Amino acid sequence: MANNQTIRELAAPNVAFLCIQYPELEIDFELRSGIIHLLPKFHGLACEDPPRHLQEFHIVCSTMKSHGITEEDINLRVFPFSLVDEAKDWWYTLPPSSITSWAEMKRLSGDTLYEYWERFKKLCSSYPHHQISKQLLIKYFYEGLLPMGRSMVDTASGGARKLISIMAINS
Repeated sequence: MANNQTIRELAAPNVAFLCIQYPELEIDFELRSGIIHLLPKFHGLACEDPPRHLQEFHIVCSTMKSHGITEEDINLRVFPFSLVDEAKDWWYTLPPSSITSWAEMKRLSGDTLYEYWERFKKLCSSYPHHQISKQLLIKYFYEGLLPMGRSMVDTASGGARKLISIMAINS
């Protein structure tokens, strides 16, 4: 047996699989069940919007104040409770201790440009008579991009819709 461990020890659940490496806290942090019920739930469905989930998540977490605990520490500890179904399955597939900051968590939670563009086109085609101008649709798409995606779109020129399609395919 590895390292002279018993079968019971080898079969015991190992919490080291968690993808978030939590910073050490100087004080105890207790997450109350009432707060968990207030969190928005993200299922990982194609019709859901990850940036919107993060915005709603931030709104709820911004109400949690605890002396000696930063907003980032709270976000990292609470975020897994906002995931369910396929999104929770995704979270469990992340490498152990691979997330060390809230910025890293947000980056991993976002779509690639391609995924976001495909989801956006699908949503637009689901409601063909939406009567929203193309200019406004592009504005909404742009506002939902992560900073890296915005930067890529900002550096390019020409027809925005065609450009986004090309960039999404290339990403």
